[in-house]
Amino acid sequence: MEEHKYLQQLIDAGENAPQLTPKQAKILDAAIEIFAEKGYANTSTSEIAKKAGVAEGTIFRHYKTKKELLISIVTPVLTRFVVPVFATHFVKQVFDQEAGNYEDLLRKIIVNRFDFAKNNVPLIKIIMQEMAFHSEIQQAYQQVFSREVLPRFKEAVHHFQKEGQIIQYPSTTIIRFTMTTIIGFLITRFIVLPDAEWDDEEEINRTIDLLMHGITPR
Repeated sequence: MEEHKYLQQLIDAGENAPQLTPKQAKILDAAIEIFAEKGYANTSTSEIAKKAGVAEGTIFRHYKTKKELLISIVTPVLTRFVVPVFATHFVKQVFDQEAGNYEDLLRKIIVNRFDFAKNNVPLIKIIMQEMAFHSEIQQAYQQVFSREVLPRFKEAVHHFQKEGQIIQYPSTTIIRFTMTTIIGFLITRFIVLPDAEWDDEEEINRTIDLLMHGITPR
């Protein structure tokens, strides 16, 4: 296992690294990799310890149970470090740069999230697998999205509605259609059918076209 490869990806994305000892960093890397591959329920602490190259007792010196390991290592890193960092970067890269029309904004969102998904498949797998079972993860993501992303997204939708570029649906409806379509594409691309023959540029163009015009022939 490349040393700290997942942790380093997170550090590279922001200015502040989480305060972890070298052994905790190895445990974090191993936990992310195995949780992503097998799921939390099917992973044992002995497997994590073996992959991290530490004694199983080292894990339990820091975390009393496997559940505490997930919540105390993976969840805080993903929700209090990764999410705020990427939400902030997402807002700066997408909404702080003026888009000439809604189609331009869609392209920025898709390209931004495509690159993130491509570089962080194991983290996305963990989020998908564990979101339904751990309220801590749900609440953290809801709070960050509502605070960091939703207000700017609503502002953009209202702007383009005033410009006559998109229909007068409630902004939350527009955002739901937009995000579920984009997320569905990325999950299919990187999780469900990663080995299919993808023309990524063309698929991004089709996704944008669908969101802008629907499925009725023009």
